[in-house]
Amino acid sequence: MSVAGLFDITMSPGEIVLRGTAIYWFLFLIFRFVLRRDIGSVTIADVLLLVLIADAAQNAMAGEYKTITEGMLLISTIVGWNYTLDWASYRFPSFRRLVSPPPLLLVKHGRVLYGNLQQELLTVEELQAKLRSQGIEDLRQVKRAYMESDGSISVLR
Repeated sequence: MSVAGLFDITMSPGEIVLRGTAIYWFLFLIFRFVLRRDIGSVTIADVLLLVLIADAAQNAMAGEYKTITEGMLLISTIVGWNYTLDWASYRFPSFRRLVSPPPLLLVKHGRVLYGNLQQELLTVEELQAKLRSQGIEDLRQVKRAYMESDGSISVLR
């Protein structure tokens, strides 16, 4: 392929605009009204959902599918599975333990648990920065500090 061929338009510009517009508004509506979450509560399943939606949407916009409807159907399927996982996690505690990791103890009675920090690839400096953002200057002020399943750090003084 030539360099000039990289800039050729192989699809009707109107179709490109229509595909991009349709997928943009479809995703906007999904994220605005269906997937309402606080940014602090993003889980691994949510990140996976975003990656898969991005791939499915790119294919739908680029014309890898025969129709926009196929792209929307794939995105709806992925969102449906994400909702099903959330629902099952809410309904069945045993399933929740499978889907979400338990809180990980990082500090106990003012002492850092280095093995748990290493498990999360978290440095003492990063931990201290998180503690300072919660108004804690000295580790001796911490009874327990946990890394929650969403990646945030909760502290008991």
